[in-house]
Amino acid sequence: MRKKVLIIGANGFTGRRVLDDLSRNIAYRVTGCSLHDDICPGSGDYHFVRTDICDNNALEKLFEAVRPDVVVNTSALSVPDYCETHHEEADAINITAVSRLAEYCRMHDSRFIHLSTDFVFSGNTDRLYTEEDTPGPVNYYGHTKLEGEKRITAICENYAIVRVVVVYGAALPGQHGNILQLVADRLRNNEEIFVVSDQWRTPTYVGDISQGVEKLINRPRNGIYHICGSDCLTIADMARRVADLLGLDRSLIRPVTTKEMNEKTPRPRFSGLSIEKACRELGYQPHTLEEGMKIMFGVYMH
Repeated sequence: MRKKVLIIGANGFTGRRVLDDLSRNIAYRVTGCSLHDDICPGSGDYHFVRTDICDNNALEKLFEAVRPDVVVNTSALSVPDYCETHHEEADAINITAVSRLAEYCRMHDSRFIHLSTDFVFSGNTDRLYTEEDTPGPVNYYGHTKLEGEKRITAICENYAIVRVVVVYGAALPGQHGNILQLVADRLRNNEEIFVVSDQWRTPTYVGDISQGVEKLINRPRNGIYHICGSDCLTIADMARRVADLLGLDRSLIRPVTTKEMNEKTPRPRFSGLSIEKACRELGYQPHTLEEGMKIMFGVYMH
């Protein structure tokens, strides 16, 4: 029997990659769902439904129609600066809708795989966070994502929470770009770019999230998993890696401290995540940043 997989947020950067990968596999019958029409209609073997997950009646109809074995939620209000000033909207998408999804998953005996973030942590450390470490978000986005995690663990009997960090890869038309794409675009235009030099992350190739999600579909363990890259470096160092790989002018990269950046929304200083548990329990094997960037920018491996 083919597993019925429902992907929420299937127009988004990560959701589309999961949709594309799973719909190429005959083991799955895939339905994608988004607030808007399919951005790539006819691009694969899947069904697509336009649904507002903040509308409870629409959500109920969606579950009745699809009857999913697995639900993968990649949707979120994920711009920290916006969340900081739009609490109600952030709550509706990142907490309330997630709670309802969890309830419908429990009612329909669906496995719930939910994407979360490194921003659930405070960043006051110098070592990689494990799944056992206590969260302590420093901004409202992180608060809503942590609250969503708590709701899932309280409601669901069959779930996995997937924390990801600085997701990168080639974006499709109509999708938001990512920091590596932004750096490449600016440098190609000979424009300066200011990047923070004292915030550490473990950047994640989008295809690795898809790999991790599929492993969690087929190895139904409950709990939290860190699915990200193995390289831990500053955002300024990521920018330099882009410049070096593409042969662009790294002198246009202007490293600035968090204090100099003077951002309104606080961000964790160090939010690198340990992938030891995912490697051990799931056989997860991410690309290095170098490998992921080569795929992203179409640079041939030697």
